Amino acid sequence: MILHFYFARRFLRAFFATFGVFLALTFLLNLVEEIGRFGPDTITFLGAVELTALKVPANLYQITPLIMILATLILYLGLARSSEMVVTRASGRSAMRALVSPFLTALLLGALMVAVFNPIVATTSKRYELLKTAYKEGGINVFSISREGLWLRQGSERGQTVIRALTANSDGSALTDVTFMSFGPDGSPLRRIEAGAARLIDGAWSLTDAKSWDLSTKVNPEANAAFYDSLNIPTSLTREGIADTFGDPLIVPIWQLPTYISDLETAGFSGRRHAIWLQMELSRPLFLAAMVLVGAAFTMRHTRFGRTGIMVLSAVLLAFALYFMRNFAQILGENGQLPLQLAAWAPPVAAILLPLGLILHLEDG
Repeated sequence: MILHFYFARRFLRAFFATFGVFLALTFLLNLVEEIGRFGPDTITFLGAVELTALKVPANLYQITPLIMILATLILYLGLARSSEMVVTRASGRSAMRALVSPFLTALLLGALMVAVFNPIVATTSKRYELLKTAYKEGGINVFSISREGLWLRQGSERGQTVIRALTANSDGSALTDVTFMSFGPDGSPLRRIEAGAARLIDGAWSLTDAKSWDLSTKVNPEANAAFYDSLNIPTSLTREGIADTFGDPLIVPIWQLPTYISDLETAGFSGRRHAIWLQMELSRPLFLAAMVLVGAAFTMRHTRFGRTGIMVLSAVLLAFALYFMRNFAQILGENGQLPLQLAAWAPPVAAILLPLGLILHLEDG
């Protein structure tokens, strides 16, 4: 157990050191990108730092397999150079037993990332999109799904409009049983509109069978209510913007995904993309642990055998190949060409079996 804890500590140090390096590089690169995207007239330096801090967690979360493979290479290359792997094998431990603690540590790190880091990434990503829209368009657009139906919020310098619809089409551009509530810049209600249907057409909502109440005066709103066969309401929302907002499962914490998928399907949307994302997240710890096996398969040998650079390159290339295979399977699952469970769980299992076979053949075979 002492040796297992020693390997686990070495692996954790390598992982967090690699994570810290990527954190610094990602932060600097994104800071330059945000400053160049908006310019000094639109955003201050502190505003750019805030946007960068909100964007970095999502970027790091996406590249955790790369961080894991590099941490594994650092661990086993260090053990090989110091001849600690030679001593470990001379004591009677096989290569497979030397892999147990790093593998389990990676599995635990993956579980913590999914359970703890995923909700953080979802929160920061959603906040980043809101702030980016506010800087670009001068207002905030929000999309959400609940048991009461579909909720949208469109904003500008003139105020905010909250939209609630019972159901919607696949891209959110056609709503039924819809209500519009307009508020002024100070938050006071200005107008309420209820309509049987609303369709997004050329920068405006086209309403049919609409009834409007003026809430800005002290007069009884019902007394001055107006009826319209058709009515257009300007909007800054677009089909692409709506689809991108509700279509990105990254902005939904994993603990809320099952309920969110149910609400999506109730509102008339397809929840398949979010369902495959949920399965992919559940299988993420297994895939991260597989990266440990990939790195170990090429670097457990002693450095005196030479060709260390080729072995490191081979490990990184194999890790990238497995990563792209996982992403490709995710796309096939989203398109319905593969069952959800197969698309999510087959790549991690394959990623474990392939390097495991190499280790058994090269090290213990």
